Amino acid sequence: MTSTESKPLAVVTGASSGIGRELAKQLAKNGFDLLVNAEDDRLDAAAAELRGYGAWVRAVRADLRTAEGVEKVYAAVTAIGRPVDVAALNAGVGQGGAFLDNDLADELDIIDLNITSTVRLAKRLLHDMVVRDEGKVLITSSVVATVPGSFQAVYNASKSFLQSFGQAVQNELKDTRISITVLTPGPTETDFFRRAGMRDTKVGASSKDDPARVAEQGFRALVKGDPKVVARSLGTRAQGVAAALLPDRLKAATHRQMAKPGPSSR
Repeated sequence: MTSTESKPLAVVTGASSGIGRELAKQLAKNGFDLLVNAEDDRLDAAAAELRGYGAWVRAVRADLRTAEGVEKVYAAVTAIGRPVDVAALNAGVGQGGAFLDNDLADELDIIDLNITSTVRLAKRLLHDMVVRDEGKVLITSSVVATVPGSFQAVYNASKSFLQSFGQAVQNELKDTRISITVLTPGPTETDFFRRAGMRDTKVGASSKDDPARVAEQGFRALVKGDPKVVARSLGTRAQGVAAALLPDRLKAATHRQMAKPGPSSR
């Protein structure tokens, strides 16, 4: 299938699985061509699935933890020769466990992927959108963005950054036709907890939201240009209410009980 310039173009990072893959499916089903990115070998299968919805799809394997990876994605975007109408900056990683016990390299990977790559790619794509005065960006944060993350200290802080960053840049661009939507899901049924080493925690063992439903809610908010959307399961809404009302020390204590590894968390 060849690219058709009659369709809008979307870029989705972290598109090989989970929320990112479901966001890409929402876009494909709704008439977008796609450039999708991830670092793992599941990306090809995701791209094949997306083509099944009638989308032209370019898959770019790149590690966004590095500046070279981000530039590889942006170079691929430029090579298509079409404007980016939507960017879903979704790539992210987590790590459970006590901050002092975790490897520094793992914690820095969180910062490099969740924060630095988002800033790098947003800088590139938003400059182009401003020239056209048109475009939409979705940034995947989390409902834990306002919760001090005991036993997920760097991850929660990275999501706090993304929420603040997205809302701040949206305000800077309020007089343009560019919108930035921050998606804040709760615990979702993805590979996250396995990769983060958190399957032995209360939150890892708990029931979780459907990533397809989260992505659908995110897509609808993106289309409307909403500044923020909280995934609307009952559990996530309850977490959002608690995060808004409780003092930080109680939020940290509650998070500790949910994220502390092993039997001592019970």
